[in-house]
Amino acid sequence: TFVSCDNPDAPEWNGEAVGEEKQRLSETLLRKLYARFAPGGLLHYGQGKWYPGESLPRWAYTCYWREDGEPLWNEPDLLASPVESGEQTIEDVGRFSSSLSKRLGVESEYLISTYEDVGYYLWKERKLPTNVDAIDNRLKDPEERARLARTFERGLDQPKGWTLPIKYQSQQGKWISSKWPLRNGSLFLLPGDSPIGLRLPLESLPYAPPGSVEPTYQEDPMGFEPDRPLPSPGRQQAASETTDDDESSEDNQRQKQVLDRSAAAAKDIARTALCFELRDGHIMIFMPPLPKFTAYQELIEAIEATASELKLPVIIEGERPPFDPRIKQLSVTPDPGVIEANIQPASNWGELQTIIEGLYEDATQSRLKADKLQHDGRQTGSGGGCHIVVGGSIPSQSPFLRNPKLLGSMIAYWQRHPSLSFLFSGMFVGPTSQSPRIDEARHDSLYEMEIALKEMNKLEKTPPWMVDRLFRHLLTDLTGNTHRAEFCIDKLYNPDRSSGRLGLLELRAFEMPPHPQMCLALQLLVRALIAHLAKNPFQPRRLVRWGAELHDRFMLPHYNWEDFLDVLTDLRNDGLPIKESWFEPHFAFRFPLNGKFGYKEIEVELRQAIEPWITLGEESSSSGTARYVDSSLERLQIKTRNYSDERYELRCNDIPIPVANTGRHGEYVGGLRYRAWQPPSCMHPTIPVDTPLRIDLVDTGSGIAVAGCRYYVGHPGGRNYDDSPINSLEADGRWRAK
Repeated sequence: TFVSCDNPDAPEWNGEAVGEEKQRLSETLLRKLYARFAPGGLLHYGQGKWYPGESLPRWAYTCYWREDGEPLWNEPDLLASPVESGEQTIEDVGRFSSSLSKRLGVESEYLISTYEDVGYYLWKERKLPTNVDAIDNRLKDPEERARLARTFERGLDQPKGWTLPIKYQSQQGKWISSKWPLRNGSLFLLPGDSPIGLRLPLESLPYAPPGSVEPTYQEDPMGFEPDRPLPSPGRQQAASETTDDDESSEDNQRQKQVLDRSAAAAKDIARTALCFELRDGHIMIFMPPLPKFTAYQELIEAIEATASELKLPVIIEGERPPFDPRIKQLSVTPDPGVIEANIQPASNWGELQTIIEGLYEDATQSRLKADKLQHDGRQTGSGGGCHIVVGGSIPSQSPFLRNPKLLGSMIAYWQRHPSLSFLFSGMFVGPTSQSPRIDEARHDSLYEMEIALKEMNKLEKTPPWMVDRLFRHLLTDLTGNTHRAEFCIDKLYNPDRSSGRLGLLELRAFEMPPHPQMCLALQLLVRALIAHLAKNPFQPRRLVRWGAELHDRFMLPHYNWEDFLDVLTDLRNDGLPIKESWFEPHFAFRFPLNGKFGYKEIEVELRQAIEPWITLGEESSSSGTARYVDSSLERLQIKTRNYSDERYELRCNDIPIPVANTGRHGEYVGGLRYRAWQPPSCMHPTIPVDTPLRIDLVDTGSGIAVAGCRYYVGHPGGRNYDDSPINSLEADGRWRAK
């Protein structure tokens, strides 16, 4: 996940999911990654996720390319950019749709002119006040206001685009079409802002009894065989270039007659469609759902050949290509406050290193960065995740399906070592975070997890679906959300949907590191742990009941790092020489040093610790019901050297700080939890702000403070500063000023 280098205080980089700059920078990043990793690839500009409270779905930019190096798209100049204005006209769209239909062997008379719903917009116009018009309509909703103005500016009598009913017959390997018998003879779209392919009135097509219409099934990911080659590109295009010749006209006429005779039969109607639309001066082509990738590739080849013949660039949107392990992909999508880049898988370490370093370089050249500078000067991650996904070259080869005990070992090992959950995580951790541990979300789940692990170990052969059913209801958050979990198995083997049977395990407790070498170190650690646990299964008799220790102990830097060193010791004992110095930057990044003071030989160090944020109850807001996060509490670690708890005492604002000996002479560690600022809604609103913190080293014999400091905490909203730091030097100055 990345954020803007130039405008970090804009809403789209601090909570909002979409924005103009975010879309422009995403397109820039996608084009650079396309040139680096996927020359000859296909760019697809589709619809992303749609979350409650958002008026429109998000966009998703994706690049697809063949693993064997054969091109999917030969002329990059024919792929237009949606962030730039185009020069095409509605007449160009009509010419393109007619030419493509002939190239596919489909009569152009099946093309349907598609219009906005005249009745709906006339009804909207009649509802307007008498002193405004449809262009300057003064509607409260800005999206509805712009939609109405655009529609009337274009004119209701002008087509929005064209629709070609089309379906791929897998057995014959050809495209078929049919007439759409509509009640009023015209195709009027459902009102909205989405592409016309998402607004087709499919309910108006003739009724067909359930089961009489053959659905479009996609190939099951688990059915792919290794090393099955894709057909060479160009074969389908060469076969379809003779559609206008005399020798093919008789076959076309025969096909047309058959379709005309069966037009009245509802079950024979093609209920999927290829749509052509003019938007922002671009020809937008909405792809229909197709059964397999070879059909998608054939249609794309015909589209490119038409674009090349007419010299008209296009933008591909709509349905994504069906899953095929021989096709690689990367995507760039918006998320709240960040741009999210989902990169292609790597099969070895050298490939992974090339991908990560190339991604960071292209992001930097696109004016994107992987970290944020808080108002008080603290450097943090971008605010999004750096989730690591592991699996097999094809779903059936996933190590977690072939050897489910490996997944059980990872779950148990991560539970034994809390540093793996907290050392590399973001600022928002805890039971209601995006990646809660199994013993954070539900305390009773430890007992249930032990039962699940024992049941798995009893099975001599574990079918893939059993892995999902054993762990699905345990690897969740408090609400049962299977996606918000430290170990997410949504795409491992979900029997309910094909897109969930990919053999993938997602590790979510990782924040975006600011440097590519730090990112590579994380992935090296995960690879080493998987290798270690595959060779030495970790099957404890009982999971650890950490209780309150989980937060009180392992959210302090000292104990977190000591636990992580135990992990590295396990790896080194197994012949994996992972050095602790490789992860010292992660420690300094996660637990920045706040300051030091001392007296004689005594040294007192203040270091940032982790404080879980609490999700509050539902409250009313301007946009509806909201659940806020209480980030007003912070935690510090107080660590001493050459300290004697018999002679001295540490106090904060005159309250003694309990410290514990670490086992080393004179080294003591304590945690200090305090209220840093007072939000309008928070836990325990009657407790005031504790800052500035006055920390004293007191001689218990005389009662005199012999040394100390005052620690000033900056408000996260920037009350003491107008803007975020412009660079790391200013950020460092603000941090030291505290």
